[in-house]
Amino acid sequence: MPLTDRARLEDEARHPLIVELWRALQPLQTVVSFMNTGAHPDDETSALLAALAWRDGIDISCACATRGEGGQNDIGTESGAALGVLRTAEMEAACDVLGLRMYWLSEGPGDAIFDFGFSKSGKETLGRWGKDRTLARFVHILRRERPDIICPTFLDVPGQHGHHRAMTEAAHLVMDLAADPAFPGTDLPPWQVKKLFLPAWSGAGQAYDDDLPPPTATLTVPGAGRDPVTGWSFERIGQQSRACHATQAMGKWVPAGTERDWPLHLADDRVDGAGASLSSGLAVKLTDLKDCPHLAEAQARMDAARTAFPDAEAILAEASAALAALRRGTGALTDPQRAAFGHKLTRKAQQLSQLIRLAAGVDVHAVADRDFARPGDAVRVTLETRSGRAEALSVEPILPHGWIADTRGDAITLSVGDTARPGDPYPDSYLPGAPPAPAVSVRITARGQTSETVLPLRPAPVVLPARSAAPSPAAAVLNTATDTRTLALTLTDVAPAGAEPALTLPEGWQAERTETGFRVTAPAVLPEGAYRLTLTLDGQPAQSVRRIAHGHVAPRALATPAVVTVRAVNVALPDARIGYIGGGNDRVDHWLAAIGVDVTALTDAELASEGALAGYDTLLVGIFAMRFRAGLAQAMPRINDWVRAGGTLVTLYHRPWDAWDPDTIPPARLEIGQPSLRWRVTDENARVTVLADHPALNTPNRIGPDDWANWHKERGLYFAKDWDPAYTALLSMHDDGEAPLTGALLAAEIGRGRHIHTALILHHQMERLTPGAFRLMANLVTPRDD
Repeated sequence: MPLTDRARLEDEARHPLIVELWRALQPLQTVVSFMNTGAHPDDETSALLAALAWRDGIDISCACATRGEGGQNDIGTESGAALGVLRTAEMEAACDVLGLRMYWLSEGPGDAIFDFGFSKSGKETLGRWGKDRTLARFVHILRRERPDIICPTFLDVPGQHGHHRAMTEAAHLVMDLAADPAFPGTDLPPWQVKKLFLPAWSGAGQAYDDDLPPPTATLTVPGAGRDPVTGWSFERIGQQSRACHATQAMGKWVPAGTERDWPLHLADDRVDGAGASLSSGLAVKLTDLKDCPHLAEAQARMDAARTAFPDAEAILAEASAALAALRRGTGALTDPQRAAFGHKLTRKAQQLSQLIRLAAGVDVHAVADRDFARPGDAVRVTLETRSGRAEALSVEPILPHGWIADTRGDAITLSVGDTARPGDPYPDSYLPGAPPAPAVSVRITARGQTSETVLPLRPAPVVLPARSAAPSPAAAVLNTATDTRTLALTLTDVAPAGAEPALTLPEGWQAERTETGFRVTAPAVLPEGAYRLTLTLDGQPAQSVRRIAHGHVAPRALATPAVVTVRAVNVALPDARIGYIGGGNDRVDHWLAAIGVDVTALTDAELASEGALAGYDTLLVGIFAMRFRAGLAQAMPRINDWVRAGGTLVTLYHRPWDAWDPDTIPPARLEIGQPSLRWRVTDENARVTVLADHPALNTPNRIGPDDWANWHKERGLYFAKDWDPAYTALLSMHDDGEAPLTGALLAAEIGRGRHIHTALILHHQMERLTPGAFRLMANLVTPRDD
């Protein structure tokens, strides 16, 4: 939806001019640049970056391998590529808080550099990503951004995430590769990174458990102190950025006085005297740039602009003079100088232009009337401008390929042409201050200097494919143990309007048009396996569009071929009524209903009712539900009494911090292990050994080797660590070279009832239509039969 007045007011309140002006002055202190590197969105060292940018003025950037497709999702059910799209948007929002320039190694959902799930080995990770491709993308990013310093967030040590280890290993290699003119895979000129730092702190915590101590600190970046204008500590600013990573439940309050310093270890360098401080051996100011005497006036004027704060008029005068001097200096550069540090002068010109616009009091809002558009649509953009102290102001649209602008007065009508490309859900970079088109160019003349900045449309419309629809369900299951052979397929968001849909079906399948889509019928004799239903519109292949919109990020859309996958499975079902208590992070109730289980999602009122549980044989608690389902943790004593009276309780995996008290949540003590790296099996093909003959593994379906085949991502995570003797461990499994873990599936007879707890990622396997997951889940929810 377009921005509401309330949303615009809230956004304005987060960006008072005095703070924006102060922050625009900080980069004038130095020409030093620092790149943080990691493997996932949220790997950035936010508090350190906040101090470097908003206190020290260092130009900060980040290179990240993946989009986080394999991570958890605390706010919805997006997974895989859709989660990658959402986490990319979250990372961009986090960058806005820090002024962080963002680059991605992964260029799309089909890229080999993909968050394939947890890994314990850097070499395994590089093997799956492709070492050559990983290094080529990393080198390309370094040559594009040209940082002086790079610093991974994590160490390459056992006990650390393999994706993190891979990026740290790569950081060592690209020091020389980025400077090698013969390195293939990128057409950008070579760049020599001057320093490589490693964190001199442990990455151990809830998730990881570094086996080796961190290296000795060679210097420490202080983290204490507060920003003098906002009064916020740099830790607090870092957490404001981390709060954008809502899918990962990040953002915490850092009490005053608990800020930390940042010890760093100089691991490699290409300059003399590198270790004394972060900037030792580097050009710190414009006047330090080698053999370039033309920039002294620009530096003096920038220093004067900072001294003039908060006098906006004086800042404007000094910044305009600094830009004029900078331009004269840039024009006097020799070719070798331009190659060595021309990019630093370009960045300073961009930073000065931003400062001039703010100091001049120029106010420009470009408000679009829609957030999604298709070829043929028109987007109306309302311009609101205030010229402030500028002598001249002009605002012009910057358009992507295939767009046309019609400017009249204070409004611009943007027409999305037939050749307009769909929005990119995986952009390869995000540069605050340089938003992608469609945007507006703001040109101002102040104190005789003309400068330009680029501002985004709010919202920036996402172009959807011209021929698309949203089939629902996008994936389905038919249980051949039942008589059901029909599937209701609903089509929404069909474009172009009036297009005639059709399905290309497997042999023997039939489809009948309905008012909402199709009624699909499979043959009565249906072999187990996967079947594809391909949607066309007017005889042409269609795209399926998933709109991804959450309040804390800009809207996105993920387009994929419009193909519905149907998995035929054979699952014997319990004769039982199942009550599902979800937290909004899985769709297990949907999948159970799809195979024919009698399952009902319990409302909050039913959960709170004393007598509502009596109508159910089994209660199934979804992942994270103790944390996200209001009232559930408080209801557990009553639910546990219901178990003792004869009910069956099934709990899917939880993290220790998901309000899982091992002594009060389960009917008998059950502790979840952490750090999680030690209590998970990441190999999706890991051998599974049955430890006990139990109904959960043989009633009503006998679980065998085929049920453990073709799993995706991993076996399970957040395994139980310790449990009451009432529980029996049913399975054993482990990653290569590690000791067996037995906390993946536990069962206990509790009074006349039963509790089953599983750390297997069954909800994810069901989404991926893994046959064994449906059979095992049907067993787990089968009530105790005495």
